[in-house]
Amino acid sequence: MPNPLPYWRLASFYFWYFTIIGGFSPYFARWLHGLGLSGFAIGTVMALWYGTRIVSPPAWSVLTSRSVAPERWLHLGAVAAALSFAGFLFARDYVALLLVMCAFGFFANAIMPQFEALTLSWLGEQRSQYGRIRAWGSLGFLLVAAGYGPLLDRIGPMQLPSVMLPLLTATALVALLNHYPPQAHVADPSLPRLRDVLARPAVRRFLLMVLLMQTAFGPFYVFYTIHLGNHGHRGDVIGLLWGLGVMAEILVFLWMPRVLPRIDAGRILQVCLAVTVLRWSLVALFPQSLSLMLAAQLLHALSFGAFHAACMQRIAEFFPGRLGQHGQGLLYGLSSGGGGVLGALMAGGLWQYGAGQAAFLGGASVCLIAWLLARHEGRPTR
Repeated sequence: MPNPLPYWRLASFYFWYFTIIGGFSPYFARWLHGLGLSGFAIGTVMALWYGTRIVSPPAWSVLTSRSVAPERWLHLGAVAAALSFAGFLFARDYVALLLVMCAFGFFANAIMPQFEALTLSWLGEQRSQYGRIRAWGSLGFLLVAAGYGPLLDRIGPMQLPSVMLPLLTATALVALLNHYPPQAHVADPSLPRLRDVLARPAVRRFLLMVLLMQTAFGPFYVFYTIHLGNHGHRGDVIGLLWGLGVMAEILVFLWMPRVLPRIDAGRILQVCLAVTVLRWSLVALFPQSLSLMLAAQLLHALSFGAFHAACMQRIAEFFPGRLGQHGQGLLYGLSSGGGGVLGALMAGGLWQYGAGQAAFLGGASVCLIAWLLARHEGRPTR
């Protein structure tokens, strides 16, 4: 008999983990600025957040794959992330902030790819239902990103660590409630070796494609708000556009369980990449048009939501069973880690050259290269 899916335990972890991201991504740099750090210092502290994504997911996946109880590493990482974040309550000088960020980034970025592997282990052949669970993470991000703005305006932006620590504590507590299904602990001698999987051209093309896609998002994560502000959009309008993108992402996550059983994940990836080329081109060339910016943000449904769900499908196909822990570690290390660093560097360099238009056209160009790779990405059975 198949094990019953612990839907709410899985969904709760996604919800609470992404509340952390909803508080961290929009507001943490502002908190660092409030401490009096220079732009260079803020940039290096934030760069550690992305830099640890390159190291910690693959390293954690090795530890997890060798463990007879892999969920223990998830539990350890979640608790360590909360404890290390508490250091921001006391750290004020540059060196202390670097040390705390290094520890926090290492643990916080290690646990999500391992939880993705855990979720796919529970879903098994029903992995097309992944979007129904992952949508709760997007909801958590949206609620905190929208709610912490007014909250911090009321209590002061320097209170950010104090109001974020409960989110990390809740994430750690929910992590302790989750575990792998019993069959995940049973060794399967029929599984291929990791190096044999990585030797396949289709796998290498896929991993390079997600690296390029994340790189193409660099201008969006770094300069989108500034770019639109420079072309006459008010702060409340820009906030509305951010929220619209997340809402579109949630809706497509809920819709993907109907799509994935009918359409090959590789074809979905191709469509998402083509749409993202169009999206960044619109943002680059027509930022003054509110109607086109609304349309571009609605495309976030495909650029992020459908793309991520299809990537989870692909990882489960390429890295079956316990290999999924390695697959998730590689996916996060290359995309969010390497792609995040490359995207930020690319965006910064192009912004110096030609402001938002150059940065977003650069993102569109990188995404076009990823689309060309996706066109040649074979099915997993080849």
